[in-house]
Amino acid sequence: MSTLSIILFFLYSWGFGFGLGLLAKESEDFLERNLMRIGTGLGAMLAFGLLLNLLRVPLDWRVFLSISLLLAFVKTYVDFKKEKVIFDAKKISISVFPLLMLALFSISLYMYEKGAFAYPYLEDDDSWSHAMGVKYVSLEKTVFVGAGNSLYIDPYPPAYDMLMGILHQTNDSVYWTLKFFNALIVSLSVIFFYFFAKTFTNSSKKALFSTFALFAVPAYLSHFIWAIALTMPLFFASFYAVEKIKDDKRWFIPAAMVIAATLTSSPTHSAYFGLFFLIYFIGRTLVQKKLLVYEFIAGFSGLLLSFLLWWLPMILTHGFKGTLRSFLGSAQSVINVAGTGDRIYHLSEFIFAREVNMINNPIGIGIVLSILTIIGLVFIIIKYKDMAREENYHKLITVLWFIFAFYAVNAARFPVRLSPFRAWMLLAIPVSLLSGEAIALIDNFARAAVSNFAKPKTAIKAASLLVLGLIAYSIVMTSFVQKYTVNTAIWPPGGFWASGEELQGYLSLKSLPPNTKVFTFSNFGVINGFDKFVCSWCKEVQDFRKNGFNQSANAINLWAKSNGYNYLVVDGQTARIHGVNETNNKINELLNSGLFKPVHATGGFILFQTA
Repeated sequence: MSTLSIILFFLYSWGFGFGLGLLAKESEDFLERNLMRIGTGLGAMLAFGLLLNLLRVPLDWRVFLSISLLLAFVKTYVDFKKEKVIFDAKKISISVFPLLMLALFSISLYMYEKGAFAYPYLEDDDSWSHAMGVKYVSLEKTVFVGAGNSLYIDPYPPAYDMLMGILHQTNDSVYWTLKFFNALIVSLSVIFFYFFAKTFTNSSKKALFSTFALFAVPAYLSHFIWAIALTMPLFFASFYAVEKIKDDKRWFIPAAMVIAATLTSSPTHSAYFGLFFLIYFIGRTLVQKKLLVYEFIAGFSGLLLSFLLWWLPMILTHGFKGTLRSFLGSAQSVINVAGTGDRIYHLSEFIFAREVNMINNPIGIGIVLSILTIIGLVFIIIKYKDMAREENYHKLITVLWFIFAFYAVNAARFPVRLSPFRAWMLLAIPVSLLSGEAIALIDNFARAAVSNFAKPKTAIKAASLLVLGLIAYSIVMTSFVQKYTVNTAIWPPGGFWASGEELQGYLSLKSLPPNTKVFTFSNFGVINGFDKFVCSWCKEVQDFRKNGFNQSANAINLWAKSNGYNYLVVDGQTARIHGVNETNNKINELLNSGLFKPVHATGGFILFQTA
């Protein structure tokens, strides 16, 4: 069933992207056209999912498959009626640059997947909460929950759990769904960034160099399971669609859809996307000295769609303050949003990448990429007149993005900030683009220098390959090796566990069939995260978790049987809540009642089966 989920993911996203070809002219390049259908289609699928949710249409995988297939059929039919050649093998021309990019994507996916499955549990704290949200969406087929929930949906931006919940409907493992598709989506950043950079810089070579930098830099995403893992790939798909407006003004429609999905994917980085877009719009307007009407419409329409499809319903349900408080925290303001890992960084932490790092947002760039960034920045500033040329607007925007992102990372010192430690992945974007400019500059210099002494093209190409090879090796050794080490290491299971023995006890749940109903008086997230089931959103289950502990063994047994729970966990987290003595007394009461049979026990965990 896991293979089916992978196939369906690409059918959903590619089908929606293929359908967007009805609205705007796609790239003539075969790989770009089809690979970016996945990016823009993913955004369109999520935006359409929010519409279905608002209309109370179930978020069922068969609905999305039917729509994606219908869009593909309509697009094929329209092309046929227009006598347009649907597939012509003779026109397929694939250069070496996208092939090298796909190699980077493959290595990235291998690294992230290897790291994700290096341990038999979900990591840290966020992932266990997402497990509950994914299970909720997969069964209830909506992202509306209402007040009093502890899920990463409603009023939290729902795109991540909505996507994972739909994908989970075609397999029996929340654990596998989160780990695999999170790694896949993060890796897709490589593809989406390459084609964005290609349209942005109008250079396949610079796009490849920049993509290699993004692929290698430690600061750009880990395989950490959180909503930002979806925001960043959508980031690049959105800007790609906006850039395509240059070729066909009708691209503002697909761009608006992808932007709407981006703005409903995570709180902080949806906001950061808006700020990046504003800088992009202002920078490009200054250089091109004209109002970018369709780009403005794309951005405004995307914002409006996100407001109508999600933010307005949330404000009506929770109120404006309640919506903000749910993900900003009651002690914060809109301009002062702290993150759990915020601190002041030193210069050495930017320049040198380390093999021991944060897991949610690793920091550091690497000494070679840092030097290349400075070279690219200095060269653009020295040649500032080139930035004024209409075709070079990307240079000014890149510099402005770098200034903004550098401030964002260091904003812990200042009153205006937006989760500074999470801004490292944003800094990686202009760092990669500036590094791409620098590598292209060095390559051109090497070619020019060799051409003064040796005219044959083979000598010039050999010199270029030698220089690029040395640069690539240096980047790998000073950035990617450290990134690979962090992303393939054994990560901790979260800070809420009472002991390692408790975790070992929970690992025994893997011997039970998927979706076996298991109740606990403590943490619902770990039950769903280990592919068992507890209805964490059901009021009667929530109430019994609060009140059931103090009831008799007979009452607990009666409630469990009447609600279909054949297993009960009592763990160290229960002891934290109710006290050690009270928990031990409850265990003895359950054992002596004859109504509960112990199945597995460790120092901090005991699994009972109802008799």
